[in-house]
Amino acid sequence: MPPRFRRSLERSRVPREARLSRRAVIIGGGLGGLAAALRLRALGWKVRICEAGPRMGGKMNRWCAGGFTFDTGPSLITMPWVFANLFQAAGSRLEDHLELIPLSPLAKYIYADGASFTYSSSLPEWFDTLARIAPDDKDGFLKFIELGARLWEVSRRTFMSRSPYDPPGKGDWEVLRHMPFRYGWGNYDATLRAHFSSPYLRQLFNRYPTYVGSSPYLSPATLAVIPYLEFTYGGYYVRGGLYQIVEALAALASERGVELCVNSRVTRIARNGGRAAGVVLESGEAILADIVVMNGDAAMVPELLGEPVLPPQARSMSGFVMLLGIDRELPELQPHTIYFSEDYQREFTQICDERRFPTDPTVYVNAPSRLDRSLVPEGGESLFIMANAPAGADVSGARERVFERLHKSGFPCLSHHIVVEDTWTPQRIEETYLMPGGSIYGTDSHGWRNAFLRPRNRSQSCAGLYHVGGSTHPGGGTPTVLLSAEITCNLIQRHEGS
Repeated sequence: MPPRFRRSLERSRVPREARLSRRAVIIGGGLGGLAAALRLRALGWKVRICEAGPRMGGKMNRWCAGGFTFDTGPSLITMPWVFANLFQAAGSRLEDHLELIPLSPLAKYIYADGASFTYSSSLPEWFDTLARIAPDDKDGFLKFIELGARLWEVSRRTFMSRSPYDPPGKGDWEVLRHMPFRYGWGNYDATLRAHFSSPYLRQLFNRYPTYVGSSPYLSPATLAVIPYLEFTYGGYYVRGGLYQIVEALAALASERGVELCVNSRVTRIARNGGRAAGVVLESGEAILADIVVMNGDAAMVPELLGEPVLPPQARSMSGFVMLLGIDRELPELQPHTIYFSEDYQREFTQICDERRFPTDPTVYVNAPSRLDRSLVPEGGESLFIMANAPAGADVSGARERVFERLHKSGFPCLSHHIVVEDTWTPQRIEETYLMPGGSIYGTDSHGWRNAFLRPRNRSQSCAGLYHVGGSTHPGGGTPTVLLSAEITCNLIQRHEGS
């Protein structure tokens, strides 16, 4: 323990009842850290967030240049009630801070053979599309959505509401009786094939495990809950960009008395008697705390504790991202468009088995300026273009391959219209957000252990140390990150007192 920290700790040894409130320090000001801070503050804790970067948000961030504004992370949200619950827990209302715009349609899909259609969460509109592209799969779609509904009913009352390491509650066995064992426990792709004969629908729904950085050919079928949630409850854009969520939560946290510290990289979690006692910053400043909450990648914790770093676990996918501001409008472009590769299974073999950027990548193009003209100068368009990449991969040549797929699929040539450009690679993601290999979601969800036994919300090796965020339970994605904060704060209340 650094001498300065030891002296501060000795000076702090006063009776607990004499303290005005207990102290929590949160490592990382991403969505999970902000959510945990608001919930802990509502419970009476004195909270300080230490964010390594220049502003709050972590991977949910913003880049501005030449009059263009870009979200650098998520481009839509689902499960809006989870966000509303957080604002309510903080004594406020979501609608007083954010304007959510429902997406209709959810996305447009363009295939390598030239086929295309829009995917709508309106059942009549989607049935019209099914009648055109896959008339024999209508019943299969309804059964697949029913499967997702049953999985969600089990998940929301167990997996999404508490730690999987807690003993079963009174109602858990009753809930688990409804688990759809036939299709809910197997391989995700195999379950899709049992429901759909259309190669278009198989490729469409095989995309959903990538929402948690994983391959559909290696993931468990329970991830069918993801397409169910998006279809049933819709997707939403936030007016002004999704970084508005971060700004609203940070402002609310500051109003509630949370101390927000940027450019404050934590280099060590200090311990006293085997218990987390605070953190030490890169500047040398020591911060005392009764508990420490890690909102960074859980794989970084051994290093922060001064322990041997474990061999890397199977990491989720990273990404190759281009942010492009262009000087022309693209009125024919949907806000969300997916340009599929010709051979989806080969693409994931290259990513997950060969650990290289695919020769023919599937490309996601988000054009938020089609919904929100405040993001661009007059006559311009903002584009977020992304392809999946292995964590730690060399992505040289990725830009050319991405544009090759786009141009083959009819996307216009924009080389003479690009005004501003910013590129994110796995290496840059790793360096910026302190995530091994640039892995966006921590460990992958390949197999049952990785999907459902992620790093614990409450550390077993260090008392007083807790985890929130996409690398811990229940996993990646904006609503699940918020749920991780709720689960973790419930554990803190149970084990540390409110």
